[in-house]
Amino acid sequence: SPGQVVRWGHGWSNHSFSLRGDVSLLFCGETLQRPLALLWVLVLQKLKREMEALRSSSRGLLQSYREEYRDCLSEIVQAVQTAQLHCEALLACSAEAGRLEQSLRDVTERWQRELRERRRLQDALVELKGNIRVHCRIRPLLPFDDEAQEPVSPDSPSGTTETVLVECNRPGHALINKTYTFERVYGPAESQRAVFEDVCPLLTSFLDGYNVCIMAYGQTGSGKSFTMLGPHCQEEPALPSEPRGDTGIIPRAAAELFRLISEDPSRSPEVGVSVVEIYNNDIFDLLANDGCRAASGAKRQVLPTQQGKTVVCGSVRSAAQFLMLVGRGLKLRAKQPTSVHAESSRSHLVITVTLATATSPPWSDRSASAEPCQPGPRSPATGRRQSPPVPLRTRGHGLGRAAQDRLGQVRATLQLVDLAGSECAGVSGVTGPALRETSCINRSLAALSDVLGALAEGRGHIPYRNSRLTHLLQDALGGDAKLQVIVCVSPGQRHVVETLQSLGFGARARQVERGHPAPRKLR
Repeated sequence: SPGQVVRWGHGWSNHSFSLRGDVSLLFCGETLQRPLALLWVLVLQKLKREMEALRSSSRGLLQSYREEYRDCLSEIVQAVQTAQLHCEALLACSAEAGRLEQSLRDVTERWQRELRERRRLQDALVELKGNIRVHCRIRPLLPFDDEAQEPVSPDSPSGTTETVLVECNRPGHALINKTYTFERVYGPAESQRAVFEDVCPLLTSFLDGYNVCIMAYGQTGSGKSFTMLGPHCQEEPALPSEPRGDTGIIPRAAAELFRLISEDPSRSPEVGVSVVEIYNNDIFDLLANDGCRAASGAKRQVLPTQQGKTVVCGSVRSAAQFLMLVGRGLKLRAKQPTSVHAESSRSHLVITVTLATATSPPWSDRSASAEPCQPGPRSPATGRRQSPPVPLRTRGHGLGRAAQDRLGQVRATLQLVDLAGSECAGVSGVTGPALRETSCINRSLAALSDVLGALAEGRGHIPYRNSRLTHLLQDALGGDAKLQVIVCVSPGQRHVVETLQSLGFGARARQVERGHPAPRKLR
């Protein structure tokens, strides 16, 4: 009870009392000691202070929580507003993306129309220039020429003329000047790049589905291999982007071809390369890898048929792979030193690039698009391929463009030809087997001249089968194929007879006129 005296000490029980009671109760009773009362007063005062502090802290904490709540609520409201703005911006971007997609489709359609128009104009330009074009290149005087004058020169100091002037100053004969006219004449100072720039448009025609042939013709030592391959023609050809700036047509064509392919990957082209040589009127595959033959350096002979020829054709995806195969074939090419040239090529080199371009949409059946050069099955009786991988007639004499379109792809061939040099046995000083090589070279070049003569005269029969060379180049010499002949001549007086013969060949080639092919559907 509030009036009870509480004893604090040993033997007594601790009793609680209400803090609401009067403090004076602590002093009730005579037995309550004064120090204990003071202690309780201090305890109560301390508890009051702690309660006040706790109450104040609670108020501050509550206020802090309220402020944080207001801040969080403000941030949430701001985030919601920002999300709404972003949503509106996203909707605007989506609408803009739809507009841009439609614009892209319109631009793509216009680009395709412009591309078709460009191809049409390109074809018209090539046909106006002629499907057979003949250029002439005069090499500079070299130390072994041992002459101070150049009897063969462009008929203009600038070297941009279309006429070649030949001063025939032979002992015992009157001085006679002869001139020959070509589409383009390259003087001794002309660079390899200038020559390739005139050839480059043919690569576009090749990608458009035309058969194209670029060949170098001339006597031994006139610069044919330099023009086609570059100064290091016995090595693996270098890309034109490398430090050597005098690379030939073949390395430059490889780089340009794959550059053009990369600009329009939608065509899904498949590129194959074969390298053969025609040696003593026999065709040899320089890429064949037939075990013991490869170990001994021997070459596999190719027997052409009416439908095609069995060769090794490597699939390539870059210019570097292209040139690697070419370099591999060059190591096996027949060479023989003569008094005219220390490393005279004794065979015609033919590099054939096969391009299979899909004409069907990417989502259609692509089963018809096979590798451009896949060998067929071997015959159990003979061991030879039954179906040739590289057709000799891909356009004009074989499947037409419409038939190829129905098959889902168009095939075209680019033939890069470094012909063996025409030469006089008395001048070259060859004997024995080399004399037979010279005879075969001259006969095959004469057969090529006969074919061009028959085409120029419009004969009903063209003697393609008189030589393996003309048979192999049949697609490039007839039909709507594009043929570029670069006649290479030496400037020395002692080679004037061979120079006149080469220029005469070029003049006959220029006389060939082909009828305009039927308009084709451009892709």
